[in-house]
Amino acid sequence: MATPRCQLVDEVVTPWYHCVSRCVRKAFLCGEGHSHRKDWIEARLRELVDIFALDCAGFAIMDNHLHLLLRLDSQRAQNWLNEEVARRWLTLFPVRDVAGKALPISPNRITELAGNPAWVATVRGRLSNLGWFMKCLKEPLARMANKEDGCSGAFWEGRFRSVAVLDEESLLATAAYIDLNPVAAGLAPTPESSEHTSLHERIEHCQGSGTLATIRDDLSSLTSDPAQEADLWLLPLEDLRAQGGSRAGMVEGCTFSCYLRLVDWTSRLVREGKASLDPQISSIFKRLGIECSAWEETVAKLFVQTRRSGSHFGTPERLREAAQAHYRHWHRNQFRRVRHPATSVA
Repeated sequence: MATPRCQLVDEVVTPWYHCVSRCVRKAFLCGEGHSHRKDWIEARLRELVDIFALDCAGFAIMDNHLHLLLRLDSQRAQNWLNEEVARRWLTLFPVRDVAGKALPISPNRITELAGNPAWVATVRGRLSNLGWFMKCLKEPLARMANKEDGCSGAFWEGRFRSVAVLDEESLLATAAYIDLNPVAAGLAPTPESSEHTSLHERIEHCQGSGTLATIRDDLSSLTSDPAQEADLWLLPLEDLRAQGGSRAGMVEGCTFSCYLRLVDWTSRLVREGKASLDPQISSIFKRLGIECSAWEETVAKLFVQTRRSGSHFGTPERLREAAQAHYRHWHRNQFRRVRHPATSVA
């Protein structure tokens, strides 16, 4: 029996979740002449991130499945005024005319909905809920694809997988794994040439903003330029809140240039099975507090072809903490099974 999603997603334990959704029967419904559907998914993902109290730090849209790295932020939703909750919901589910065309949002309708405290509380929770986010991402795309194919029925497998990411090393490894999916699948020769990934989106953003040259300079100095990811719809790689930044990021000290070098070196492991350790990569590992051997082991296990199981991903210590928070003896993990003494329940 599948574990209820409410027992798998706990923002108190971690706000980070790696979500995977596959096309039904693993068919290549987003490939083999249907690659334009990847553009649909990417556009819808960008739209939803602007509506929900949730951030996207990574994505990879493959021919028959989808990877997302998401960060929940329910506190943001709690800070919204009732009118803002109503406006976002009507943006997500607009009133339509008889022909199905979305009508402009009526101020009177916003006022009417905002005056219903019970409705506002329900919707506020949905706008910070992982399940509702995935539903609003997948369902419209299934309808569009079925209409295009002139058929009906399921497009996606009924249930998406969500894996709680518990610590910064696992978070970086998951982000790199997602961005390297096309390379590992043989669809792209290098990480930067992988279309429909968060890495490709970040590079294109830097090209559009004219900050790509500063990345090449940063590759030697490992300095940070906040302008590289300013106004990007994806969550920034570097968390600058300790330096006074207002926006959350993935990992403190992980600049875009650091991440590019890390992904490039990791891609060589994926393609060749081995790679010499560049001195600058060594300095990045030291800066981020990651052991090189542990990183290689984690990456190797992420890319194994056998089916992985488990709902939590992290170091043994963080796995124990997550299990204790859920009053469990252990949490099943993709690679390791960690036990700890039973926790008594009052």
